[in-house]
Parts: sequence; structure tokens; C-alpha cells
Amino acid sequence: MLLWTGLGNPEPGMSRNRHNVGFMAVDRIAERHGFSPWRKRFRGEVSEGHIGRHKVMLLKPQTYMNLSGESVQQAAAFYKLSADAITAFHDELDLAPGRIRVKRGGGAAGHNGLRSMDRMLGTQDYWRVRIGIGHPGTRERVTGHVLGDFSRDDRLWLDPMLDALSDTAALLADGQPELFMTRMASHTGE
Repeated sequence: MLLWTGLGNPEPGMSRNRHNVGFMAVDRIAERHGFSPWRKRFRGEVSEGHIGRHKVMLLKPQTYMNLSGESVQQAAAFYKLSADAITAFHDELDLAPGRIRVKRGGGAAGHNGLRSMDRMLGTQDYWRVRIGIGHPGTRERVTGHVLGDFSRDDRLWLDPMLDALSDTAALLADGQPELFMTRMASHTGE
């Protein structure tokens, strides 16, 4: 089994925040791949299904971003999953809006959801799907940018990117991150 977690904040008023693009990604995957209805489990919401030949559990921690690792760790421990079976979908300031990068391991780069996962899992050696939201230009504007809603103009790239991500998710599940990124680049016009 694979555990794919979207990182975000559970407040309904935050659902369109840039910081919640991880939630948006797993929601779109669940919708397009016919996953089960969301249900409460592991201090989060889970939805299960198959992508290609792989059983995948999607997880949206309901612990708020800063404690995301608590929910992820509970699910990983219950299913006895190793770090390489876990993928976190999260916002990334250092990528242009709509750009996608996949990597395994690495630092948290100031992302509190990743920092919590690192601490609770006891490793950084899990997969990350970094979803670009762009940088606002100055450090002082980062919090407002991250916790701000996507604009109407952002919808022009956001929805097609989320569709492309869910349409190419089988490559991720098959352990082909380079091909996944290549296909994402062709879908999103990179």
C-alpha cells in the first residue's frame, strides 16, 4: 500500500489558501480515480482506492499544518509502511506557480508540515511532490501569500495542473518520478 498525504489546514475558510494545495491535489486524485468517500481516521480524513495496480490511501491530516506528522505517523505505523511508501503533496514557495517537482528526502525548507513529518516519522526519506505557488518577493509577505487564497487568475493554471497531476498519478505510483515530471511539464506547458 502507498500512503499519499496532502498537506493543508482543515478550517473551511482556508480551503482555497495556497497552503492547502496539497489537500486540493489529493481531493482531485480521489475524485478522478473513483476513490471511496472520505472518512475520519488517524486524526485526519482518508479515502482509499487504486491507481493502476497500486492500492493507495489518501490522507488529509486534520491536525493543522504544524502537526501534520502526527496524523501521517499514525497511518504509517498502523499499516507498517516504510518511508519510501509515503508521499507528501505540498505547496512550494521556491517554484513558479504550477510547476511540479518530485524528490525523495531533503530538508523541510521552512515548511512546517514537512518539519512535523520529519520529526514524527524519524526520517526525511519519504517522497515529496512539490507544487509551486511562487514567492511573493519579500520575506515579510510570505505568510500572507501562503495563507492567502488563490486568485481568479491562478485558476487558469491551478485547475489544469491538478487535472494533469491526477491523470499522471499512475506514473508516481509506479515509481517513475522523472517520467511523471516530464509528463506534467508537457501538460502544464513548462
